Amino acid sequence: MAVEPDAEQFARIAEVAGTDADGPVLMLNLNRYRDREAYLRYGAVAAGVLERVGGRILWHTDAKLTVIGGERYDEVIAVWYPSLAAFSELATDPELLAVREHRLAGLEQAALICCEPADQAGVLSSELQR
Repeated sequence: MAVEPDAEQFARIAEVAGTDADGPVLMLNLNRYRDREAYLRYGAVAAGVLERVGGRILWHTDAKLTVIGGERYDEVIAVWYPSLAAFSELATDPELLAVREHRLAGLEQAALICCEPADQAGVLSSELQR
């Protein structure tokens, strides 16, 4: 099962990253763990890199059950980035790549969904429509 973007997926991100069309994004992470402790070792480093690129975790929670669809996930994490370029910077950061083996050991399966967020981290889109 895939736990990282492949070359084609990174190429699609690179098409937008750094262009005038690039702006804030919310990455919805769906994780199923093989070894949660291994993933936490990766996550400790990722948190520092995330802050450095200007992103932040908006929220996370354990997944209770899947109501529609066949996939089961253990945790859902919503991460705000100021741009796809910032996400790319995080994904290719040497410090993060140095602990990549913990991510690979920790995740059994992952889905990463790029969403349109509000204009600011922590602001709900519905609040902007008022």
